Amino acid sequence: MVWGAALVAYVVAVLHRSSLGVAGVETVERFGVSATVLASFVVVQLTVYAALQIPAGVLLDRFGSRAMIATGAVLMAAGQLLLGVVTELPWALVARVLIGAGDAATFISVLRLVVVWFPPRRVPLYTQTTALVGQLGQVAAAVPLVLVLHLAGWTTAFVGLAAVGTLSGILAWATIRDHPLGTVHERSRAGVLAPLREVVREPGTWLGFWTHTLGQFSTTVFVMLWGFPFLISAQGLQPAQASGLLTLNVAAAMAAGPVIGVLTGRHPLRRSWMVLTIAGAMGAAWAAVLLRPGPSPLWLLAVFVVVIAAGGPGASIGFDYARTSNPTPRIGVATGLVNVGGFGAALLSIMGVGVVLDLVSPPGTTDFSLSAFRVAFSVLAIPWVVGVVGVLVTRRSTRRILREHGVVVRPVRVLLAERRAARRGPSRGGRAASGHRDEGPPGPSA
Repeated sequence: MVWGAALVAYVVAVLHRSSLGVAGVETVERFGVSATVLASFVVVQLTVYAALQIPAGVLLDRFGSRAMIATGAVLMAAGQLLLGVVTELPWALVARVLIGAGDAATFISVLRLVVVWFPPRRVPLYTQTTALVGQLGQVAAAVPLVLVLHLAGWTTAFVGLAAVGTLSGILAWATIRDHPLGTVHERSRAGVLAPLREVVREPGTWLGFWTHTLGQFSTTVFVMLWGFPFLISAQGLQPAQASGLLTLNVAAAMAAGPVIGVLTGRHPLRRSWMVLTIAGAMGAAWAAVLLRPGPSPLWLLAVFVVVIAAGGPGASIGFDYARTSNPTPRIGVATGLVNVGGFGAALLSIMGVGVVLDLVSPPGTTDFSLSAFRVAFSVLAIPWVVGVVGVLVTRRSTRRILREHGVVVRPVRVLLAERRAARRGPSRGGRAASGHRDEGPPGPSA
């Protein structure tokens, strides 16, 4: 019941977060803004979200998940109510600030409940399950919200979102408990700087930071703002087809999440290889769509959204690094810092895409061409390269710490060679070292 109420709150938070991404055209018409200003709506929201991750983590470690989730729901509901009734740009930006502030408190609070309520070995699976169930909010934005927006109009749609958010806050306050009955709940009593200093000193925290960056940013760019206009304006799809692809994106993430969660729990010393494999596949998918001359066929777009969907579950591996590298009283701060990575890179990328679209398109246009999107989306290569380098560098530092604690992470090629030798049986070089495993107990591992 506790986890279920928290999941409902997170689903509604993702609905709030994704609502502007499916209303981009209506936003331009209602407020009379350009692509750069439209991007600023999401950038403001994500800036507030990213900037408040560490303060929210400190408050979470101090006051617990119940208070933070309920407060976040109320803030997001207030933001949607304001957005539904105003027509002036400054008030709309204030509304997005409220939504970003409430969203900042939600996901990391749900993850703390997972750490407290479930056995450690099952935490990676439940973390992935939390993330994938939350993406039902994206489905709600892509299908029923779009339907209400087109049938009943802007005000009805966003005031309705405010009502849904208020109900989720009431449910969270009534149902969620911060820890199981009869257990000791560790809460931080330190100030802001002391736990932050300890978290920052852990190389595993930064490995989680770059992991989240690499998996999250391009998927967020596509889902939160530029995917829907790209599919309609540049690829020539109908709104129903675009909504269907966004729904497919969510379904693919939901399918990939449990698999990645199980693999993360079983092979904690090989998590970084999962991260790099997912990042490579996502880079190839973006290249296949952007380098193709002319619009892509529907099947290729379907493959594209399926592949980039793995970025969300891949990014959640970063939270597992935060958990295994930091004690429970600091888990809120550590999770918040990791969460800054993907969303910080996403907000810079969203703004960058908007600026480039305006630069390469005729003034005042809202129907951007495929060539314009191709140039604009090329900026995503920068955070991708930075993220890959960040993972490789921090993985080396993390493995150095592991060696100091007696845990040696051997190269994958050595393990594969030993397994091939073990299948062939004893050779002239002696018996294969088959007793070593690539698994290990959850810890600050790479």
